[in-house]
Amino acid sequence: MTDSIEYSLFLSEAKQLFPYTQSLRRDFHIHPELGFHEVRTGGIVAKELEALGLEVTKGIGKTGVVGLLEGAKPGPTLLIRFDMDALPIVEETGAEYASQNSGVMHACGHDGHTAIGLTVAKLLHAHRNELAGTVKFVFQPAEEGTCGEEVGGAEMMIRDGVLENPKPDFALSMHLWNEHPLGWVNVAAGPVMAGVEQFKVRVTGRGGHAAIPNLAVDPIVASSQIITALQSITSRNVGPLEAAVVSVTMVHGGSAFNVIPTDVELEGTIRTFDPAVREKVVMRFNEIAKSVGEAMGCKVEVEVKKLSPAMINNEKVAAHVQETARRVLPDSNHNTDSFVTMGGEDMAFMLEKIPGCYFFVGSNNSARGLDYGHHHPKFDFDEEALWRAAGLMASAAAEFLK
Repeated sequence: MTDSIEYSLFLSEAKQLFPYTQSLRRDFHIHPELGFHEVRTGGIVAKELEALGLEVTKGIGKTGVVGLLEGAKPGPTLLIRFDMDALPIVEETGAEYASQNSGVMHACGHDGHTAIGLTVAKLLHAHRNELAGTVKFVFQPAEEGTCGEEVGGAEMMIRDGVLENPKPDFALSMHLWNEHPLGWVNVAAGPVMAGVEQFKVRVTGRGGHAAIPNLAVDPIVASSQIITALQSITSRNVGPLEAAVVSVTMVHGGSAFNVIPTDVELEGTIRTFDPAVREKVVMRFNEIAKSVGEAMGCKVEVEVKKLSPAMINNEKVAAHVQETARRVLPDSNHNTDSFVTMGGEDMAFMLEKIPGCYFFVGSNNSARGLDYGHHHPKFDFDEEALWRAAGLMASAAAEFLK
């Protein structure tokens, strides 16, 4: 760390900027936008970055925004990424800043992430004369899914050249984490989030009258057998010290109480950390779904789509962020080696190409009822986490540009 930048300085300044950060967060929360539709959000981001004098490029990954901050001296390029999109959820928080966009809600903290990103831009801009290198602020759309497009936000931004001109040497990103309380921080090396697959299974039988089932081939009965058999993958095909999840989350079939339908569609997700485990799970998934369905007289079609790889933090980059976190937030509960989650994140596509670190900042407050999980209609977080996360991210960025 340079002598001219103190570890505690950014945290103090982030706290002073809290009204700015909170105001932005609440505005984004009131006006949530789904993936690849973040037109208003992206417009505000671009306006705030342009007001700082940054070089701003819009339309990277459809609605993504990129801002470049040049330090006073030459040095490495650091990419810092923040996601902007909301979810198709009807909000039930009752907060004064609740969503005014019916059926759309910031239920994962991305409103906070975007506000944190703009605050970090302010903090680092104020100290640009003390930085050696370039900060590439990336505000990404569509982290929550592909939203009908072929790929999600991170892949689309990569296709549009976000990792070029200039090419980043390191990357950082973070997530407010409501599974843990305010004051908890996790910075760990290695896998921290799972690789994500989305699957679709179409089971086709022969429809008929429910009163004469022997003349039909029932895809509902076959689907129920497939669903049950798929659960044997994690219990009997994956080693007990390995990790995998197979979850069927949607079942669509039938239109009347007295009609056996012709087909049933199943959808869900597979989560793994290790590529070899992923390959085994996907192989057994196909084998079980097809063989069980065919044994029941049905035709089975399986599609497994990779949404993101596992999030794997670079050991050296994580070590730098760990040390920064200890100095910036000495009173926090630091977790550096044991926290992993089966949640997925498409920032993993960027960390496949750039050494980086994705860390977590605790944000729940049970005493205030701010402890609902991510993607819950009552999700909300303690906004005191905003300045803590902004101060930590700015300090970590400065560490790489010393």
